[in-house]
Amino acid sequence: MQTCLSRRGVFGGHVTGRRSAVVVRAEALTVPAPFTKVDPKGDRVLVKVAGEEVKTRGGILLPPSAIKKPTSGEVVGLGDGRMGNGEVRPFFLQTGQTVVYSKFGFMYTDLKMSNGDEYILIREDDIIGIMPRANAQADDVPELQPLADRVLVAVEEVADVTLGGVILPDSAKERPLSGTVVRTGPGKYDKDAEGKRKPMTVQPGDKVLYFKYAGDNMETPEGAKYVVLREDDILCKA
Repeated sequence: MQTCLSRRGVFGGHVTGRRSAVVVRAEALTVPAPFTKVDPKGDRVLVKVAGEEVKTRGGILLPPSAIKKPTSGEVVGLGDGRMGNGEVRPFFLQTGQTVVYSKFGFMYTDLKMSNGDEYILIREDDIIGIMPRANAQADDVPELQPLADRVLVAVEEVADVTLGGVILPDSAKERPLSGTVVRTGPGKYDKDAEGKRKPMTVQPGDKVLYFKYAGDNMETPEGAKYVVLREDDILCKA
């Protein structure tokens, strides 16, 4: 068995920055046949990409147009936690956990093994959160455990009717900017305290206001809306 060691998480072009940045990605990196294993290094995590969801839990088959590329999978490998400055950061994640990640502008590498299995090599800090069970789906979102300094917020719905009684169409509603904290991450690592995380300043139950276009939005099949935010995207709390 041969092992491919990877210290970095990016192969191909990318532009980092805020969500307004243009991102150019190469095709998935195909791992040559002699290599049967990938060992991540540093703060990288190796995730086996989940299969596409072709039917709902109720057994309803989804049309091809409704099948989306998975952004979740199982953690199958962790790096050694060693950063470029020599600092060692313990992982919050464990192998076997199901995680959700975003592929917008983050430093990651898509990998395809010779047997067809697909993986993603990604920094732990770029993983959104941990799902409560394997094969998790949209209705498991309320149980998501955020990572780093992220916060899971139950979004407060906007009014459908104005004070004068006029019914608003969806296009005329302001996007919700407030909600209630459901769960918080463990905090991000403190640059001034090796191996230690900064404590979170918000707690479950806090009412918060957040930036309009911040975070990753999620919705359950029943229509309950959630958003996972960075703590820095919260404007204030009550």
